[in-house]
Amino acid sequence: MTLLKQNNQDLQIPVRTAYRRLPIDIWGLGFVSMFMDISSELVHSLLPIFMATVLGTPMMTIGIIEGLAEGTAAISKIFSGAISDYCGKRKLIAIAGYTLSAVTKPIFPMAKTIGWVFGARFVDRLGKGIRGAPRDAMIADIAPLQLRGAAYGLRQSLDSVGALIGPLMAVVLMIWFANDIRAVLWIAVVPALIAVFLLIFTVREPNSLNHAADFRNNLKLNDIKRLPIQYWLIVALGAVFTLSRFSEAFLILRAQDVGLAIGYVPMIMIVMNVFYAIFAYPAGKAADRLSGRTLLLFGLLILVVADIVLAAAVSPWITFFGAAFWGLHMAFTQGLLSKLVADTAPADLRGVAFGVFNFVSGLALFLASVIAGSLWSAFGASATFIAGALFAVIAATGLLLYHPKT
Repeated sequence: MTLLKQNNQDLQIPVRTAYRRLPIDIWGLGFVSMFMDISSELVHSLLPIFMATVLGTPMMTIGIIEGLAEGTAAISKIFSGAISDYCGKRKLIAIAGYTLSAVTKPIFPMAKTIGWVFGARFVDRLGKGIRGAPRDAMIADIAPLQLRGAAYGLRQSLDSVGALIGPLMAVVLMIWFANDIRAVLWIAVVPALIAVFLLIFTVREPNSLNHAADFRNNLKLNDIKRLPIQYWLIVALGAVFTLSRFSEAFLILRAQDVGLAIGYVPMIMIVMNVFYAIFAYPAGKAADRLSGRTLLLFGLLILVVADIVLAAAVSPWITFFGAAFWGLHMAFTQGLLSKLVADTAPADLRGVAFGVFNFVSGLALFLASVIAGSLWSAFGASATFIAGALFAVIAATGLLLYHPKT
């Protein structure tokens, strides 16, 4: 297998039938992600505005909070992935992560100061970090090899459906509650609890971790050296890629910056996630058939277009176009990167592999968000998105210069 291409033509299954052959547990994990994203995106589509307007938080501080929150998720991912490999209990660790995120949801509407919000974001992202690597490793454990791209694509697609429903609910509820952000944030508690119960009762613990007993007796720090060079190239690519894709909070703030009314600001996330949801599964299935290098280049090109559109935006309608391209690039890249990690990592180190990958990407997202907030404060919104486009070009150039051996 090469870095970005897998020759498994004999194992291919038609796109229109692949989803029917996925194990029920993959669907369960997809719906768990969907309900948690309904909750999280309902909160996150309003939180930047809540911080900026209700709590009067400076843009630089918002960037630091978003960056630290994602950095927390990154650090916890590396440990949760290793622990899931060590004990062979991926589902149990995932439940802990989802539960931790669920219990933070009531804190946001009760927040009186930015410290409350920071604390809740910190714990919420800690929960995300704890669940992320074990969940991604579970998909690789459960899904047949020839359907792995489709499995990650399906989870990403259902996840993005939740990310679509959440902001849509935010718009409707903001109208219903007359722009009372605190009242709307309380509703996010319900889908978060549903996600936890779905994970407990609809997803089985993978039974393919027969290596766990031996792994418990032989776990050493040096085992990380068994991760191949192809894997580390994926990690490096993901880091550069993430530098060009800072927190989506800045999309929301950009929409308000060009005049979108506060009650309709979540529409920016709706538009983004419509395109993400529609194309995530087809893109994931395409990764089972086509060169991953080609798909990533296409995704980076779309991201450059999105950043240019958002940098040039002078009206809310233009930001909607930018958000659409942003969602499209997410569909073509996020599930694919997860598939590449699963393809290049040894089965007994899969949790560690996802943990390290997410750790490095999370640190890059922290740096990207701090840079985005700093540029916005110093030079305006356009500078933030121009910088994102430049990082995307750098990542694309690296892919063009790399020629994998077949």
